[in-house]
Amino acid sequence: MATVEENKVTQPTTTEEKSSAISSNEEAPAVEVGVNVSGHKQELQRNFGLWSLCGLGITSGNVWIGLGGAIGLADWERLETVAIYNGGPPGVIYEYIAACVFYGFISASIAELASAIPSAGGVYHWATITGGRYGRSAGWFAGWWNCLAWLLGLCSIIQIVAAQVVSMYAVMHGNFVTKQWHVFVAYIIVTWITCLINLYMNRALPSIETIGGFSVIAGVFISIIVCAVMPHVNHTAYATNTSVWSDWQNQTGYGSSGFAFLLGMLNGAYSIGTPDLTTHLAEEIPHPSSNIPKAILFQMVFGFFSGLFYLLAILYGINDLDAVLDSNFLFPLAEIYRQAAGTSSGSVGLLFLAFLPTFLSCIGCYVTASRIFWTLARDRATPFSRFFSHVDNGHHNPFRAIVFSGVFATVLGCIYVGSTTAFAAFVGSFIILSTLSYVAAILPHLLSRRRNVIPGWFWMKGAAGFVVNGISCAYIIVFIVIFCFPFSMPVDAKTMNYASLITGGLSLFVLAFWFIRQGTYVGPRKVILDAHVLVKDAI
Repeated sequence: MATVEENKVTQPTTTEEKSSAISSNEEAPAVEVGVNVSGHKQELQRNFGLWSLCGLGITSGNVWIGLGGAIGLADWERLETVAIYNGGPPGVIYEYIAACVFYGFISASIAELASAIPSAGGVYHWATITGGRYGRSAGWFAGWWNCLAWLLGLCSIIQIVAAQVVSMYAVMHGNFVTKQWHVFVAYIIVTWITCLINLYMNRALPSIETIGGFSVIAGVFISIIVCAVMPHVNHTAYATNTSVWSDWQNQTGYGSSGFAFLLGMLNGAYSIGTPDLTTHLAEEIPHPSSNIPKAILFQMVFGFFSGLFYLLAILYGINDLDAVLDSNFLFPLAEIYRQAAGTSSGSVGLLFLAFLPTFLSCIGCYVTASRIFWTLARDRATPFSRFFSHVDNGHHNPFRAIVFSGVFATVLGCIYVGSTTAFAAFVGSFIILSTLSYVAAILPHLLSRRRNVIPGWFWMKGAAGFVVNGISCAYIIVFIVIFCFPFSMPVDAKTMNYASLITGGLSLFVLAFWFIRQGTYVGPRKVILDAHVLVKDAI
């Protein structure tokens, strides 16, 4: 069983131990007294508290909205849904539950590493430590995979917000024909509004994320009530228990329903698969060794139950599944809500309840993506690292890294105008890139028999840690392969799953850049949780 050790601090007892505690390898420079766990000077203010961190987790995690979008995740060219084809409503439910179970193991693995090494680098720092003699290269790849995943995740959530805005307008204007440039304009507006909020409202971010957390809770509660009650009020039929729980429909084109089930777990993974989200705020919250595992637990537990109850409400509220599958709305939740609420205005109202927390989640994704890029830059792992590692003294944030994130999102948005297939290929690689970064930290931790990490506030003792880490690694390795398969058969240029191509191409870029920068790359340093070395509230 997992156990909690109340703020246990391991003190080095000899000069040799103190020396080895400070660096992860012999070439790493010594760490000064008065640093945080990353081994760097504390530059960011610890503005966040536990509740605002939990708010960030459930707002940017956005499980129930991600699930609703995945049920009707439309490709612009094909206008077809993805999740509902992998077994129909029963497939959506059971695949989501299965994905959550496995991500529970991954979350526990991440939580104990975050507790032991509470650094803004997250998996980047952990992989460097757990990798031992290979930690420098393992950390490099983990950091870049994680950074690219969150930059692409930012683009994905911005596109969802843009699609929500256009869909709300389309619902109220029956003759409106949605075009790609409509979404692009909304995409650019959302990109830079949320970027400016991150740039100039750093002190307000904890309050914004707390509000976001309450909006997520209120939004899912109201949405569930409306979707559950309104069909009865409007005297329309609910979906039957058989259609929701047992009427399996494999419409993927694959002969094996079992494989269709495994492939359909991608939808659940996309919704729940952000357990490292709050770990990158380790240098902006007091006592991160205990607070981050608590935030991860809250995020995953709330995400699972809110997503499950929301799924049941909307699946029972669908009385015409064919209308959902054939919907011309870019965000097909609009059609699901229209059926559940009975009116277009009711659909718009429910869409707004989803829009507000999704918009706020863009702000949180900016925070996460920019912090990862900034931590890479301060260890000389990025181009123009000295420029991007700068922390603005006036705004107390990595100003230039935030601007970079906004520019990256804008450039990828331009790809959307040219080809939605290409845009979907990039953002669709989020899960593979993020899980690759997780396994780069967890697998070495397991192979080293969990000896390279000194336990923090949360630690899984005995066999429990090995079992949880082992299941996490096995799931990631197997499903990275499965998630590279085409979503349906037969396949052509438009229906192909390009995630493997994008992931491979980006990984080759990371490898090439490794050979260019390995001579000057510093990498994270191992710092024992020693109160004489660390600044106040660092653990």
